Amino acid sequence: MALAGLFSILIVIAIALAVAFPNLPDISDLQDYRPKLPLRVFSYEGALIGEFGEERRHLTPVKEIPKVMIDAVLAIEDARFFEHGGVDYKGVLRAALANLGRVKSQGASTITMQVARNVYLSTEKTYTRKIYEILLTFKLEHMLTKDQILEIYMNQIFLGNRAYGFAAASEAYFDKPLANITIAEAAMLAGLPKAPSAYNPINNPKRARSRQLHIIERMLENKFITPEQATAAKKEELKVKTTADNTKVHAEYVAETVRQLMFAQYGDETYTRGLNVYTTLRAADQDVAYRALRKGIMDFERRQVYRGPEKFVTLPLHNNEIEDSIDEALDDHPDNGDVMSALVLEADSKKIRAIRQNGETLEITGDGLKPAQSGLSDKAPPNIKIRRGAVIRVAKTLKNTWEITQLPEVEGAFVALDPRDGSIKAMVGGFDFEKNKFNHAMQAWRQPGSSFKPFIYSAALEKGITPATVINDAPLFFDAGVTGGQPWEPKNYDGKFEGPMTMRRGLAKSKNMVSIRILQAVGAQNAQEWITRFGFDQDKHPAYLTMALGAGSVTPIQMASAYSVFANGGYRINPWLISKITEQKGKVLVETIPPILDESMRAIDARNAFVMESLLQEVTRSGTAASAQAKLKRPDLYGKTGTTNDSMDAWFAGFQPTLTAVTWIGYDKPRKLGDRETGGGLSLPVWIQFMEHALKNVPVVEPGAPEGLIHSGGEWFYDEFAHGSGVSSMGLNDSIDGEPDTQVQELPAADEKKKILDLFKN
Repeated sequence: MALAGLFSILIVIAIALAVAFPNLPDISDLQDYRPKLPLRVFSYEGALIGEFGEERRHLTPVKEIPKVMIDAVLAIEDARFFEHGGVDYKGVLRAALANLGRVKSQGASTITMQVARNVYLSTEKTYTRKIYEILLTFKLEHMLTKDQILEIYMNQIFLGNRAYGFAAASEAYFDKPLANITIAEAAMLAGLPKAPSAYNPINNPKRARSRQLHIIERMLENKFITPEQATAAKKEELKVKTTADNTKVHAEYVAETVRQLMFAQYGDETYTRGLNVYTTLRAADQDVAYRALRKGIMDFERRQVYRGPEKFVTLPLHNNEIEDSIDEALDDHPDNGDVMSALVLEADSKKIRAIRQNGETLEITGDGLKPAQSGLSDKAPPNIKIRRGAVIRVAKTLKNTWEITQLPEVEGAFVALDPRDGSIKAMVGGFDFEKNKFNHAMQAWRQPGSSFKPFIYSAALEKGITPATVINDAPLFFDAGVTGGQPWEPKNYDGKFEGPMTMRRGLAKSKNMVSIRILQAVGAQNAQEWITRFGFDQDKHPAYLTMALGAGSVTPIQMASAYSVFANGGYRINPWLISKITEQKGKVLVETIPPILDESMRAIDARNAFVMESLLQEVTRSGTAASAQAKLKRPDLYGKTGTTNDSMDAWFAGFQPTLTAVTWIGYDKPRKLGDRETGGGLSLPVWIQFMEHALKNVPVVEPGAPEGLIHSGGEWFYDEFAHGSGVSSMGLNDSIDGEPDTQVQELPAADEKKKILDLFKN
């Protein structure tokens, strides 16, 4: 009976293999495995921020790989490599017997199987992938010699710290060529393929040492070394480099953008010809932008309800079996910068003991438990309950203690550029590139809310409306006959109406009724045409009154470019990122000459830009962004907050004459951030933290007034609109407490109204 069952299983496997075989990838390229030089991406100063194709950088022929290195690898990975045909059936049987009664399975992958998996397949743990892996293994063994397979493995395998292959790893960890490797060093490197992060001798010396000793014992068991050599190797003190990747500039979104641009230009040669791309990025500014955005997002996350552990695993009872369980659980939940993963060993309402992948055990007590109180309650549902085997997130506090946290669901973006030439100085496309590779800074089309109002005000200046024009902050109402659907009665953020105020005060306090009345006077069509001067797409901003409240669609980098028009005196600039491209030997292929502002680039009159600067300066002095000047202690700051309807998007867009920066925070799938969350509370602090660094040694700059302006009564006027010639007031016949203005205005149809006609906040 048992034999019949086994026979049936074998038949099923045979059929599965026969069906899968025609779908195998072409492996002929491995027969000509040549060194290929990577694409490298640098900051303006020359700091490496990205490398693509580096896994083939240090190709070392198998004949040049020291025997001790090969022996160390074979001892731990595949001692019978030269005896089996790709699948080690004895090893499979041994692993199967060892796995009986164990929670964590013991693997039996040969070197050939690892080559098949690492080169052609994903890391997902499915039966389908395993079938393809076995078939590819047989195919590799048929087409290639053992030496060829071993050569690919020794050069291809990822070993952490940006090192692919043992030659690169020897330099990365020991700063020496592979030819000079010792037994002790070889054993240390041979331990890396299993888990490069867990057994990294730089970050995790304790666990790396434990695995090294195990491999030395395996080398001795397989008679690769003598007992005397084993003893000496165990005693050898290794000189491991201490300059790992912890100084890396976090510019992953920038590097990926460059990679895409290079691939569009050079195709597959991008990864092979040794191109060096120098960006306009300032490394120090980029680092601050990265940390500022993450802090802003994590500060928001601390105010959210705890959503529970990311995963639950069953841990072995014996400590000597627990390490593999830790590796398996945390490999799928890697650290995201300072938001680190950990596996819970013990948990109650007063203390949690957990272990990180580097072997560090930590205790969380007191305030560190507060963010996850709901998960520690006896009444917590199973998916929320923190218990033994739970994968959680932890972070270091300012007091150097640990606290429970969680990976944020909310996303963000930050971009900074020089308004004088458009060069990008910092760009962060999201919370973490490994978590979400979508570049929100360049690709996220979002509603700008009140951060869009300055462009409507700019149009108004050309129509005789001045900063001194008195505008009534009184109710407005549009009935169903006008909207084509439900009546629309816009409100201010605080729900209050303050009556007559100047245009300047209306922008500073972000009064929606003031903005709507201004757009009524300008005309929606005229405003729609005007905003294209700043680089906005006309079709993404329908010519309705809701434009006054930022109901269109923009990207953060588009907003940075648009605000730069105000910052540089009225010139439209295009953001650019690549300053120079060279080949391996230094030959310059492309070099960008920074553009010089001239009248051909003019978008708005210099007078318009100056007056708008004055209005935006008021926002940072006494308006919704007053904390900017208060905290940075300088007057040359300009900008506008923005919070869309139901607080779905939080913005701050602003500048100093030498630097424009924009922050956005929101969910990928738009939903409420929270009733109390605003652009001033969420995004402005990120902007301030960045500017505090970026402007540290930059002198205060307050542009002089251009010709054609008159300063009278503490306010700026165009010559032609001075002395009462401009619009003196708007909407003063409307009562604050009485009936709202029912003036008929063209508004969207009902289906469009549902999307864009709701109230937008400051």
